[in-house]
Amino acid sequence: MTKLDPRSWLVSAGRPEQAGEPLNTPIVPASNFVLGDGRVYTRDSGAPGWEALEEIVGGLEGGQALAFSSGMAAVAAVFDRLAHGAHVVIPDDCYHGVSVLAQAGVEKGAWTLQRLDVEDTEGWQAAASGADLLWLESPSNPLLKIADLATVCEASRKPGSLCVVDNTFATPLNQRPLALGADISMHSATKFIGGHSDLLGGLLVTRSPDLLADLRLSRTLGGATPGALEAFLAVRGLRTLALRLERAEDNAARLADWLERHPRVEKTRYPGLASHPSHELARSQLKGFGSMISFDVSGGAEAADAVCRAVRLVRHATSLGSVESTMERRAAVPGQEHLPPSLLRLSVGVEAFEDLQQDLDQALRQTGR
Repeated sequence: MTKLDPRSWLVSAGRPEQAGEPLNTPIVPASNFVLGDGRVYTRDSGAPGWEALEEIVGGLEGGQALAFSSGMAAVAAVFDRLAHGAHVVIPDDCYHGVSVLAQAGVEKGAWTLQRLDVEDTEGWQAAASGADLLWLESPSNPLLKIADLATVCEASRKPGSLCVVDNTFATPLNQRPLALGADISMHSATKFIGGHSDLLGGLLVTRSPDLLADLRLSRTLGGATPGALEAFLAVRGLRTLALRLERAEDNAARLADWLERHPRVEKTRYPGLASHPSHELARSQLKGFGSMISFDVSGGAEAADAVCRAVRLVRHATSLGSVESTMERRAAVPGQEHLPPSLLRLSVGVEAFEDLQQDLDQALRQTGR
């Protein structure tokens, strides 16, 4: 990890060093290069934009990073390493794309699958001895459960197995899974890293040179390389991550406290609330509680859908981690029907708190008429 404060590293890392070079790593829209001693072909040799992105995130996480064309491309590169008949363990509450990918492998006979409650630490410890892949997500999506990462990552594991933590919700500023014992920290750069709803990207970070080489080969052979524009946008987004996250977290903490007391809300989930079942663990494990909230609206699915239609400032849209606040009913997503029917996942942005509060309040009160 760089000796600089992470907020300074975000601004200073990944820039050209030679006199006369541009201050920002430019977009290099090239597929191949003049043959000689340097780069040959972008898919094999990389590009300056990717390397800037990898330098910044690798330094934040305390490892070496690889950039991918999307978060799911990064996920697929990890699963691509599994031998036939491997045993995979994932949370019962995790990103829907990971669940679908894991289940697809089961249906093809590629591996066996076990699902555990994110907060079942003893269950994860027991599973570690026979698992080839432990895939953790904390905070989880969308129930915001907290895994005891240090305890699970330090459990006695099967030789050659991998322990991976999806660190998308926490960001590298609030949590460093590699320091807690994980083999890989994964990010959907589409979310907080990009921060502006204008790119797809993914990242894997590891401290193992051999594992890094394997993952790079998977990226090369699978063709899951990021575009030049996407890498540029992700780097630009990272420059303001600390500022964006600080503002969004402050908004989220205040909104969560207010939502918990709102007469039209049945349940509010936010790790920063004292009522959260894993609040104390979150306090010890996270540097900040993040900007994601989920809450259940009184009146069921119909009322929750009405809230989504009634908001004006908050955008009714999927995805998360951007400057604008977005909200959706997750149980309406195919494959997510097991979730509470009136659960709304709210990604809190950087707007004025008072405006967000007023917008949510008017939308919620319409459901009670």
